[in-house]
Amino acid sequence: MAKNKFADVDPAVLAAYMKMIEGVEGVEARGAAAPYTSLNGNMYSSISKFNEIGLRLAKDEREAFLEKYGTRLYHSIPGYVQREYVTVPPALFGNTRTLRSWFRKSYDYVSSLPAKPTKKK
Repeated sequence: MAKNKFADVDPAVLAAYMKMIEGVEGVEARGAAAPYTSLNGNMYSSISKFNEIGLRLAKDEREAFLEKYGTRLYHSIPGYVQREYVTVPPALFGNTRTLRSWFRKSYDYVSSLPAKPTKKK
């Protein structure tokens, strides 16, 4: 029997994440065990092994987010800090409008980055 996609992700975190990414048309969650979004080879959001949502933001927006929400840089796996990412605090999970606004900023930022070359043949 096949395992459900994203079965190991906390349902409340997954629900907030899915509502957040619905704010940008055409964006779909990828991944097998944990969801993430990427554009042109550049990842810009994900859910970590700690069941935390991470968003990739431009420097000014990242600093504003960290200050406004009193959160920290994102740890995708134990011992690995992703310096361009912020951790979305659980207090925001119920505020879909705010989540979508920050997700749009993340999408816009990654849209400005050069595409990464594909490794597929």
